[in-house]
Amino acid sequence: MLCRTHSFSLSHLLLATVSLTLVLDATACVKRERNERAAVQQPASDQQSIAVIASNQHARININTASATELEMLPGIGKALAARIVEHREKYGLFRRPEHLIIVRGISDRRFRALRELITVE
Repeated sequence: MLCRTHSFSLSHLLLATVSLTLVLDATACVKRERNERAAVQQPASDQQSIAVIASNQHARININTASATELEMLPGIGKALAARIVEHREKYGLFRRPEHLIIVRGISDRRFRALRELITVE
């Protein structure tokens, strides 16, 4: 009798484990699909923005004179980051080279490389 009960419990446990695995796998696929779509769409819009701005030589934004609103037009720069750039400029003076923008908190090397062709210092 004990063996039969034990066997019954193991089969239920196995069935529950398989069911849980299938459910988790299905939800992981759904999440992955949404993330992949977002990742594919985001760079395309950034690349289009960069191409439009870079195609016009006069469209480079001078980070030493641009307002926070003008800085927000750059891809990946929001209100908070634009405010930090302006604050840094007011506190420490003008940027001598575009590369000095990396000093501002929130500007990573990767973000700077995306902005490099769109900014200037004069």
